[in-house]
This record gives sequence, structure tokens and C-alpha cells, in this order.
Amino acid sequence: MKIAVIAHIRHAIAEPFSGGMEAHCDMLCRGLRAAGHDVDLFAAVGSSDPGLIPICDAPYDEVLPWRVYRGSRELAAYQRSAFEQVLMRIGAGEYDVVHNNSLFPDIIEWCAQAGIPCVTSQHVPPFGSMFDAVLAGRDFPNIGATVTSRDQLSLWSAKGCGGLAVVPNGVDTDAWVPATTVGDYFTWVGRIVPNKGLAHAVRAARIADIRLKIFGPVEDADYFAQEVEPYISGKIEFHGHRSAAVLRKEVAGARGALVTPLWDEPFGLVAAEALSCSTPVVGFDRGALAEVVGDCGYLVKAGDTDALAGAIADIGQIDRASCRRHAESRYSIQAMIQGYERCYAKAIAGARLAALPRLAWSSSSSRTDALLA
Repeated sequence: MKIAVIAHIRHAIAEPFSGGMEAHCDMLCRGLRAAGHDVDLFAAVGSSDPGLIPICDAPYDEVLPWRVYRGSRELAAYQRSAFEQVLMRIGAGEYDVVHNNSLFPDIIEWCAQAGIPCVTSQHVPPFGSMFDAVLAGRDFPNIGATVTSRDQLSLWSAKGCGGLAVVPNGVDTDAWVPATTVGDYFTWVGRIVPNKGLAHAVRAARIADIRLKIFGPVEDADYFAQEVEPYISGKIEFHGHRSAAVLRKEVAGARGALVTPLWDEPFGLVAAEALSCSTPVVGFDRGALAEVVGDCGYLVKAGDTDALAGAIADIGQIDRASCRRHAESRYSIQAMIQGYERCYAKAIAGARLAALPRLAWSSSSSRTDALLA
């Protein structure tokens, strides 16, 4: 199949990845090509994919930072301008299916009305305009949507949007591999924002008196300065935003990985990556994390720092080899791609059976509303 993958344009799809969405998009494109598909990636300038078709001059966080412009007309207009370029290209009919990996809900409506087979990966819980778009898209046989866990499916179903396909995120199990030796430290990897719970991880590490290596981009400077930075000394180390190659080595050599979400994490890619390295997980029981970790770690009530410290002390009881087997059997890239392929086939069949007409597209048109009128 020829597939158009549409990325979220907050950040470039390039290492070091800003977060799980960017890492997932990279794995998606690589996995689809490995399965024999022809893939174009519509993403921000600076993305490293060989099939890149750039749709904006810069990731929007570089020109309109999300923390400042969230919900603003300026940010909405920037995204609309970028994604209208995608609309013009996919509307020409050269793709068998569109994989919408962005957080821009209008894409679902555009594809629905145009009769374009489209599958949207949901990386967030059911709220706001994205939920409304997915709910409305259920009326169109050419539109599909996936969630990354059964936990997320229950949330969507409870709001009246059941029947979504569950396709867990994949991990490159050929790259995230066990180390020959294990060091005497733990890791914490992620975007440094309050809902990732780094401050709690630091406090628990201090209580447990362990060495903790912290990796990730500082997205909330005030939070970092007030809640984390004062404790960076001695056994608490901050190593900044590092490449996947560095992270793989450090996570594989750790006694355990701390994963401390303070929100309903839709999946928990850093946990799956750690397990692929045979590294057990200690963390907070929020969202899908228990589903991802299974018996390969210890999870405690979110926010309970003392309990987290206690779980850290027990990490040696987890069999590391079982962690690797758990990841290989559930979270390989191949398993993820197979799940998406089933969704693509359903959307394509739905478009054909319904005989949905493609719109007539004009390269001179500048507004999506005019195109869809």
C-alpha cells in the first residue's frame, strides 16, 4: 500500500525525540516500510524520515510555544495552514490510506467528507475537539480510530465512543536490548513537566538512597527550577535530553526504571522500552501503566512517594528475563504494524462499499472550507 502518515507538528520527528508521540511516529514509518509499504511522512521541517514531505517552516513549539499559545487563534491558524497542504496532496488520490498521527481533529472531518480512507491513532484520553471528531467519524465507514490500551478503550467507551481498535504502541526490540552487566542505579526518562511526576521520583530516590539518572527535555522551566533542580547533587543526576542510542544503553544497564505519571497515561512507551531491555519498572499506577508493566515491576498509588521508595527496595525480586519476554511477546513493532494493517483494510473496504465520492481538488484553492463546500 501507499500510505500517507501525518505527524503532529509540535516537534520534528527526529532524535533526540521530544516524547513518545515522536518516537511512535518514527517507529510507525520504519515499521510500515519494513512490512513492504510505500510511506510518505507529512511533518515539520527538521524531521529526519527519508520519506519526509515538510508542511511547515518550523515545528510550532519553536515559533508559537504551546505553553503560551495553547488554544489561541495563532496556533490554530499555523496548524491549519500546514495541514491544508496535506489535504491538497492526499486529495489527489495517490494514497491508499491516510494514517493520522497528529492531534489536529479537522483532518478526520476532511477525510470523512472526502471519502478518503483514514485511520487516526489516539494518543490522548477522550476530551475536547479530538473526542468530538472521533465520535462524529464513526458515522463514516472510511474512518477508523485506534487507542493504545484497553484502559483507554474503557475511557472512550464510557463517553459513548466504543468499538475503537486497540493497537498498543510498538518498541524496537532489536534495538532496546538487555545489557551484559547491570549497574547500581535507576533511570527516569521523559518530558520534564508536572504530570510526569519527576519531583516525586526524586523524593522517592532520596528516601530509598539510590542513584537516579534523569534524562529528558525541560519543558516546564519553573517546575524544574523549583521542584527538581535543588535536589540534583550527589546520587541525583540530571543528564539532559539525550539520543535514543544513549538512552538504550543507560536504561539497559539500570537496576530499574522509575515511571511516575500523575495523569491517565494512554500507554507508557518508556516502560515498554525498559522492559524490552530486561529492566523492571517501578512507578505510579495511573492510566495504562499497569497493563503495560504486568508482572514485570511494582506500581503504587499515584503520588505516594513513601510507597514508591518501598517498591524501589524490592525491585531485585523481579526476574529480568521475564521482562524481556513480556516486551517481545506484546510490544514488537511487527505486532503494532499488523494491528494497523487490519485497521487500514477495514477503512479501505468501508470507502469502497459505501461508494463514497472523492472530491474534485483544485491546486489553486487556498481554503479548506472552500474545498469541502
